[in-house]
Amino acid sequence: MESHDPEKASMLEIRHLAKSFAGLKAVDDVSFSLETGEILGLIGPNGSGKTTLINVVTGLLHADSGSVLVDGTELARKRPHVVARAGIARTFQTIRLFGELTVLENVEVGAVSQGMSRSRAVTIARDLLEEMGIAEWGSYLARELPFGHQRKLEIARALAMNPKFLLLDEPAAGLNEDESDLLLELLRDIPSRKRVGLLVVEHDMRLMMSLCARLHVLNYGKTIAEGTPAEVRANRDVVTAYLGSTA
Repeated sequence: MESHDPEKASMLEIRHLAKSFAGLKAVDDVSFSLETGEILGLIGPNGSGKTTLINVVTGLLHADSGSVLVDGTELARKRPHVVARAGIARTFQTIRLFGELTVLENVEVGAVSQGMSRSRAVTIARDLLEEMGIAEWGSYLARELPFGHQRKLEIARALAMNPKFLLLDEPAAGLNEDESDLLLELLRDIPSRKRVGLLVVEHDMRLMMSLCARLHVLNYGKTIAEGTPAEVRANRDVVTAYLGSTA
């Protein structure tokens, strides 16, 4: 396994990506880039293509056309394990933990999947649980964790894969405002500490406006805006399609 060098900047490039289902264009000529150390938010109404885009980038769905590049290496239409080894990890809208494994073992799985030894994986897992504030839950079964902690565990498992880029699909879904605020603080520090690029899909606009330096907005599978939170909030097309007139 090629280890991720945190001192070296990496680039994820999405170029003219397209995916259709039975003639419906779910992702329609979308392009953007993300560097390690950055946080990019992907927002838009339900059905705008955000999760489909993540599924295409991570290899769960094959693109009809376009490119997914990490440091110039083409990953579009590659299998998920190839994409993961190239440095892209993700979480899901619906939490997908191994419920009958312990919290610690769930994170170990992420590290071992990338070729790390079991002893190294245990060390990495313990460190990540500490960073996520859930170290005391390490010996519990994953299904016994409170919901908010399950969200943190899924992020810890993804980080154990030593990614260059981490794609988070609605990490605050199901969290109350206090839990969202705690998650916000955790996510804010990840890019600088880990030299990871974060792509965050989320409907919690309060969290996104605070967390992201840039926002990329989709509607009906197409890009309608990209810019700073202030620029996006002032964009008439975005207000009409998504934020509403009170934004």
